[in-house]
Amino acid sequence: MSDSHTAVMSARWPSNRLTERLGLRFPIVQAPMASATTPQLAAAVSNAGALGSLGLAFHSAFAVRADCRTLREATNGSYNINFFVHREPEQDAVRDESMRTALAPFYQELGLGEVPLAQASAPPFNAEHLEAVLEMAPAVVSFHFGLPSESLFRPLRDRGIFTMSSATNVAEARALESRGVDAIIAQGFEAGGHRGTFAEPYAAGEIGTLSLVPQVVDAVSIPVIAAGGIADGRGIAAALALGAEGVQLGTAFLTCPESAVPPVYRDALNRSAADDAQITRAFSGRPARGLQNRFTREMRDLEDAVPDFPILNTLTGPLRKASSQEGNTDFMSLWAGQSASLSRNLPAAKLLEQLVKETEQTLRQLISGEARGQAESPPSI
Repeated sequence: MSDSHTAVMSARWPSNRLTERLGLRFPIVQAPMASATTPQLAAAVSNAGALGSLGLAFHSAFAVRADCRTLREATNGSYNINFFVHREPEQDAVRDESMRTALAPFYQELGLGEVPLAQASAPPFNAEHLEAVLEMAPAVVSFHFGLPSESLFRPLRDRGIFTMSSATNVAEARALESRGVDAIIAQGFEAGGHRGTFAEPYAAGEIGTLSLVPQVVDAVSIPVIAAGGIADGRGIAAALALGAEGVQLGTAFLTCPESAVPPVYRDALNRSAADDAQITRAFSGRPARGLQNRFTREMRDLEDAVPDFPILNTLTGPLRKASSQEGNTDFMSLWAGQSASLSRNLPAAKLLEQLVKETEQTLRQLISGEARGQAESPPSI
């Protein structure tokens, strides 16, 4: 790597278009992981100078207001709230009943009674959500699975709210830019949780972060935020080298005490290896990366016949909840990326401090030509 290139890369850290627009000290985004993020986690990240986020995909408009108020009381910094914009599901009686039959033995094993009827839940971003967002006026609103209709999206832009959405290939990134988003989250295949792919074919989004980010950077003119498999300062420095102006980390924040994940989930992350994190449709009906467990293994042959997202959540939700309450990971959706084993178990502010320190150290070593074998060892677990 030439001295001029490393100098340019270092110049992107920590100030750039993203930090200047949002008033951040560091271009690091804590990913908005639905059901795992809390106002406390987002506030800790925002107060430390990065962008805290809330995953509100399964929230009612009332709950959106409540969490935003709690977060605003805890920080004066910018924060991001995220919504899903999935297509409305189609009910399929054959698939619904077939899945209920397949899940019945698990329900019996956990003493949960009959499997509930399959029904749609968690609507995509809608007019009620929009009203709540405009009232709460967060600095950032982000979306997953594309963007909402223009009638729902334009009011956000007119209000001056910074918008972002996930892209898993160049075509998606260009489509998002043409709609007027302010930044693109380039979600590499290593990322944990639901894949943000929204254009067919799905396989076109199976691109690793190292390949995806520079292609998206070259294809669009707006800031690109790299996501997927980034868990320490080495990954952040690499994303800068690829042309990203920010990074988004999700799994790295799951083991923070401020997150909502139960202890048994944290323990599973700490024990995990890269090949433990596999793509599955068995929990929600959409492809998502998580740690393998008994449920994903036993459902593997049925994944092509599951009900549409998010109908399947209605059927698997009671299993996930009961398994978590028993301290058993067999039926939990353990969303995680391929770098889960790099988790640190640090409070969010301490984790951010460590990430910044590692990034700056890595950049210094690259510029000076020093070799580095590994990031500072994480604290003992």
